Amino acid sequence: MLRLEISYRGILMLALLIVGIWALTKLWPILLLIATAAILMTAFLPYVEWLVAHGLPRTASVLLLMFGILSILVGLIAITVPAMVEEFDDLRDNLPEDARELQDFLADRGIDVELEEPARDVNWDELISGEAAVDYGQRAVFTGLTIITIIVLTAYLLIDLPRLSRFVYQFVPTGQEPDVERVAGQLSRVIGGYIRGQVVTSAAISAFTLVLLLAVGVPNAVAFAVLAGFVDIIPIVGAVIAVFGPTIAGLQESPTQGLIVMVALLAYQQFEDRFLAPRVYGQTMNLPPIVVLVAVLAGGSLLGIAGVLLALPAAAAGRVALDYAFERRSLTLMPPGPVGEPVAPDQPAAPEREEVNV
Repeated sequence: MLRLEISYRGILMLALLIVGIWALTKLWPILLLIATAAILMTAFLPYVEWLVAHGLPRTASVLLLMFGILSILVGLIAITVPAMVEEFDDLRDNLPEDARELQDFLADRGIDVELEEPARDVNWDELISGEAAVDYGQRAVFTGLTIITIIVLTAYLLIDLPRLSRFVYQFVPTGQEPDVERVAGQLSRVIGGYIRGQVVTSAAISAFTLVLLLAVGVPNAVAFAVLAGFVDIIPIVGAVIAVFGPTIAGLQESPTQGLIVMVALLAYQQFEDRFLAPRVYGQTMNLPPIVVLVAVLAGGSLLGIAGVLLALPAAAAGRVALDYAFERRSLTLMPPGPVGEPVAPDQPAAPEREEVNV
């Protein structure tokens, strides 16, 4: 006979747990926006502190930084969207002819594949029907409002950070303040460093794509360069998009141009993965490739594009928590080694490694 006894307190805790889980499922989109804003806050914080240290009020520093970022985003979107619409129109009008040229180009090299007939059979009316256009328009408006909301939340967090810190530290047990400060500093370094490093790699691929497309003679080179910088943010999938768009545009000019663009961009992807990214991020991320792949797949499966974008910061934060747990078990705390991140302003040199008894 199995006899189960639950106290009134246990029933109350179980009920609160169920209500909490239900509230979490309902509020998850809002929590996701707050988490994204917190990640961006850690990336922008060094620049705000730099402006404050040079005499600018904190609110003015944040507003100036947010205005600059929003202006850059609007300008880049204004450059990219009309050019992408133009490229889509050219692709729709010239697809059969471009497919025939590519088919002949491959046939001359012993590769026999039918491309012209499938290109003629594409149903463009279905792809760009009125219902699809309305759906895409709604998504664009929703994405724009989401970006504005994240920017506003980020600004509030940057402005109220000192007050928020005092509020949080009220709940920290006496004597645990050094541990909390250390973990918070590690999280800020890892997550903020990842975002700032991503800006560097995005700028690098944009510059390379621009120079390559101008040299080869592919139209709308600036727009494709900006697009490459945007999609470089997306792990794994972004590399495919960055190569695919310019390659298609090059193929519309000639198969040779398309082949040159594809090979050059694929070579750059290898350069970025093996040489540039490790030197830009330094020791900021310190995640094995298999962890990166699993984190991206899990994030995409759970939250879609948002999960893909947040996967690496979340994995890096998990590593900080795991390292701290291991250090607590060994009863010693080790200060972090050199960061090696060149993109944050006025970063002080890291102290020599020494053991601190807990």
